[in-house]
Amino acid sequence: MKSNHIKLALDWTPNINHIGFFVAQAQGFYKEEGLEVAIGNPASDNYELTPAKKVELGLVDMALCPTESLLSYRTKSSPFPLKAVAAILQEDVSAIVVKRDSGIASPSSLDHKTYASYKARYEDEIVKQMIRNDGGEGVLELEYPYKLGIWDALIAGTYDATWVFLNWEGVQVQERGDDFTYFKMADYKVPYSYSPVIVVDENKIVARKEAYQAFLKATARGYLYCKERPEEAIAILASLVPEKDKEIDLKKALQMSLKAFGTGDSWGRMDQGVITTFLEWLYNKGLETKPIDANTIFTNELL
Repeated sequence: MKSNHIKLALDWTPNINHIGFFVAQAQGFYKEEGLEVAIGNPASDNYELTPAKKVELGLVDMALCPTESLLSYRTKSSPFPLKAVAAILQEDVSAIVVKRDSGIASPSSLDHKTYASYKARYEDEIVKQMIRNDGGEGVLELEYPYKLGIWDALIAGTYDATWVFLNWEGVQVQERGDDFTYFKMADYKVPYSYSPVIVVDENKIVARKEAYQAFLKATARGYLYCKERPEEAIAILASLVPEKDKEIDLKKALQMSLKAFGTGDSWGRMDQGVITTFLEWLYNKGLETKPIDANTIFTNELL
């Protein structure tokens, strides 16, 4: 790839978490930095390859994924040096969601219920531990359906629970008038980390440092633009969301996201303490066999 070309693989179909990328592209912020940026949608290959896998295979320069993917790639049998260079959100806006009429009033009630999993390495065990922390056994009926169809299947009643972003699927629920209940990780003693983060192949950081820094600078401008001109930012995203998501109130979704996007000084920055706490939790719960140094999986130096 040319030094001024950047390929980014999104973690999901275009949604509010991606708005800054699309604004930066539409407003010419990437071009101002001398970059040609291509933004890839996982629907193009029906999620055949995960975004992080595309980085490993050299198909893209950057991808979005949760912090857990960094650990997964570095601890697998053939390790790959995936590294986070920025966080999209400064706080966790995700949650486990169930239909209110399901009778599931808290995580402990999820015992023996069906959970639609995205098959992320630690996902199932994190949810089971959440159940245990609420007094349950942590026994789930796990299902691994087509990733992009999980949300619609939950709404249809095919599964009892799944993991969503409250600033996207949560807003959609409100628009549809469906009644759902949410369980946030932090409320049940699970110190979840950043999701999504922008990741790269650590081996390429030195050679492409200037391009990556320029990309993050322009991207930060895109996210901060959303605070300054929300209506214009929403208009840019509106033309890109899938047809099934057209009903979502983008103004409401953006309002729910702005605080988490951070400020000019904080956009993208990751707190070592937040990551370390999560890593120690995974180790203490037996989800990792040895301690992992947070500094090996993230850096703020490109921001």
